[in-house]
Amino acid sequence: MKTMNRNAVMGLGAMLLASTAQAEEDTLYLFNWTEYMDPAIIDAFEEKYDVEVVQNYFNSLPEMFSKLNAGGTSQYDVIVPSNYYIPRLIETGLVQELDHDKLENMDNLMEEFQDPDYDPGNQYSAPYQWGTTGIIYNTETFPEAPKSWSLLFDESVNPEHPFALMGDGQVSMGAACAYLGHGYDCTDMEAWREAAQLLLDTKNRDTFSGFVDGTPALQELARGVSHIGLSYNGDYLFFKDEDPETFETIDFMLPEEGAEMWVDAMMIPSEAPNPDLAHKFIDFILDAEVGAQLSNYNYYASPNEAAKPHLDEILTEPPVQPSDDDMDNLRFTPSLEGEALDTFQQLWSEVKSR
Repeated sequence: MKTMNRNAVMGLGAMLLASTAQAEEDTLYLFNWTEYMDPAIIDAFEEKYDVEVVQNYFNSLPEMFSKLNAGGTSQYDVIVPSNYYIPRLIETGLVQELDHDKLENMDNLMEEFQDPDYDPGNQYSAPYQWGTTGIIYNTETFPEAPKSWSLLFDESVNPEHPFALMGDGQVSMGAACAYLGHGYDCTDMEAWREAAQLLLDTKNRDTFSGFVDGTPALQELARGVSHIGLSYNGDYLFFKDEDPETFETIDFMLPEEGAEMWVDAMMIPSEAPNPDLAHKFIDFILDAEVGAQLSNYNYYASPNEAAKPHLDEILTEPPVQPSDDDMDNLRFTPSLEGEALDTFQQLWSEVKSR
């Protein structure tokens, strides 16, 4: 009896393992930003491949990076980091190379996204969406606002109204660098120290309301909690289109000193449960019509050349598609590693703690 019971238990264990393996084969685990995927796209993918998609969300790149470092590489099939975290993910071995033979739709990409500096040849990543980070402000408070970071950093331009900075350290530091004339993408140590001091001085003004990212910054402006902040062009347009009355007096602006252009990309973690299905999902997103559907849903620009004929008109003009002058002033946030990363993190910690 004991032997039979032991065999029965072993058989049950084998069935459970087989069931788990089957569940993994039929399930894609997606780790993405919140409110960044059209549910109809997920439904269509599930129906096409007879699978289930399980979505988990992160609110910041450090949060995503920490979860991957804590064992998340075996929990997710596709992640969606921003461009300046991609080299860090590659260097730390948290992601695997893409098999381009399984990605027929990579040819749909615009030329500028086919061989990016952050991942030459798209060896590890495929672009998902792109956009810009700029200033949002109340036009009633600032009817003649300068097209400049001075709206945040020059107290004489805004002596009395509450304002917020972005909690993403590299974005806030880049903004300060641009205002000081060092360029948004500066990496010079002396420029960083000067920018960090400017951020400290700005933070210590009585009207500073805190470090607020993206969507919450827009919500604070809508409630009148602050009058100036930083956010993303797609988030701004989405809220303005959804509630034009509330956001009638809120505008988005790319400072002429320079601002951030970013790309979010799809990558496969190094120990993904189902890399084959991950490749199918990435290729599905790169389809011309699906790529357009994604942008039409979340109001961000598509890196997909083949998607252009299917895009809503609003996505072909500012603020989603920046003007030629603004494009000339946009820069990618630089990727940092080693001593440069350590120095930056120390400076940013001092800014936030003092």
